Amino acid sequence: MYAEHRYQPQQSRAVSIGASLLISGAIITGMIYSAPNIIKHIAPTFEATQIPLDPVPPPDIKPIEKPKVAAKTPTQPPITAPDPVLKTDSNVTLKTTPDIPPVQPDIAKPVEAGRPVTVDPPKPAPALVGARRDPRYADAFQPNYPASELRAQRDGRVSVRVLVGPDGRVKAVEQVSATSAAFFEATKQQALSKWRFKPATRGGVAEESWMTLSVTFQIKDQ
Repeated sequence: MYAEHRYQPQQSRAVSIGASLLISGAIITGMIYSAPNIIKHIAPTFEATQIPLDPVPPPDIKPIEKPKVAAKTPTQPPITAPDPVLKTDSNVTLKTTPDIPPVQPDIAKPVEAGRPVTVDPPKPAPALVGARRDPRYADAFQPNYPASELRAQRDGRVSVRVLVGPDGRVKAVEQVSATSAAFFEATKQQALSKWRFKPATRGGVAEESWMTLSVTFQIKDQ
């Protein structure tokens, strides 16, 4: 069995190669002429736009402080003494005369040497006449017997200092001694409301004064 071989003449091969070259050249030529348009369509376009930027703030510049100058202390003008001579406008004219007036003023005679000088002694201050009980109010002197002390069947005694005013009334009462507080309170109330005195006097003028009085409380008197 023999393989089948076909014979192709050399002219046919040359024509095929030439045709291939022509087609390739045409393709390349077309690509060359069409490349600018392809590139023109493919190349991207860029549009530039201006974007406004925020204004840059000016730098913070601190003012230069001037050095403080100490205030000058005002100086006081010098103190000048006033003119000892008082200048006045006067139209009075003074005239002098050598004549001596015949009448001379009296001149006190000096105290004779060795003669004692008597000086009146100061008058003593008027004596104080003390206050005393007014007899017209003698029945109102004894205070009421305290109920608590009366139930206890207890006697008592009170000594007080009273301030008698110029009107004869008692203005204040101070305790000197007392058997109990109840006896003192009864005496104090009676003195302030009922006691009357003839006030102390000095030179005939009434004035207030202190005096001490005693009050006795006894069951048998009730």
